[in-house]
Amino acid sequence: MKEDNIKTSNEIKIIDEKFFDDDLLIDINVPIDDSVKLYLKEIGKVELLKPLEELEIAKTISNGGRDAEAAKIKLIQANLRLVVSIAKRYLGRGLNFLDLIQEGNIGLMKAAEKFDSDRGFKFSTYATWWIKQAITRAIADKAHAIRVPVHMVENLYRLRKISNDLTHQLKRKPTDDELASAMKVSKDKIDEILKAVKEPISLETPLGKEEDVKLSDFIEDEAILQPEDYVTNEFLKTDLNKALEELNERERHLINLRFGLEDGQQRSLDEVSRLFQIPRERVRQIEFKALRKLRHPVRSSKLRDYLDDE
Repeated sequence: MKEDNIKTSNEIKIIDEKFFDDDLLIDINVPIDDSVKLYLKEIGKVELLKPLEELEIAKTISNGGRDAEAAKIKLIQANLRLVVSIAKRYLGRGLNFLDLIQEGNIGLMKAAEKFDSDRGFKFSTYATWWIKQAITRAIADKAHAIRVPVHMVENLYRLRKISNDLTHQLKRKPTDDELASAMKVSKDKIDEILKAVKEPISLETPLGKEEDVKLSDFIEDEAILQPEDYVTNEFLKTDLNKALEELNERERHLINLRFGLEDGQQRSLDEVSRLFQIPRERVRQIEFKALRKLRHPVRSSKLRDYLDDE
């Protein structure tokens, strides 16, 4: 949605309390444009889906056919308020409210395309990650370059692309000379580009004209998984726990300890032997028996899917 479509500050009003409900999670102190106010009023008329309705719609989508597209639209429309509640959290970061909602809606549509109801996840849980990803990427893409000239940013993107291409072709990281040759520039120019982006920049560096928007707002937290990875991990946990339920309590506890499934810390045979107060060889035997149960085709088929995806 273009900036031209946004009313001037004189025309912006505070959202009237009657135009929203608790599901939208919009503070009545947030300045809202009339067009946004109308949008919120319209999506507020759409009824939220009950769990069984959501499940039926998701199955219709996955089955394909003539009803799939209509079902997808219904799923999206029923979750537009979720986008608004998430978009509101990103106000003041360089995009206006309408643009934030628009970007979030793109993420919502992607979620509707990829959602698999058979995994047992609520759609809103899955969609939240896609919505956040779409919004944060849009903010980062449209933010001003940080104290790096525009031409240098363009050179950096070109350098990265050529570097990736050469790495793929050569099966190794290219040298600066090879990069310079491919870019048809001098090696000194390569050094200049690399130096420009290697200059230490404070995470508190303000972006553009918005002094309250910092570089740290756009740095991706590597500890936070991407939507696909997060959901895959959650599915894996669920399927793994189901498989472990086939073991008796002793076997399950031993496998958890040996492979660090509960706390990420793998214990040696000797450590488990001391904890269980049984001989080391007995620990090995119990582990072997438990793993044999888990390798049974009925139990291992779902877990094998995760290996095949690697």
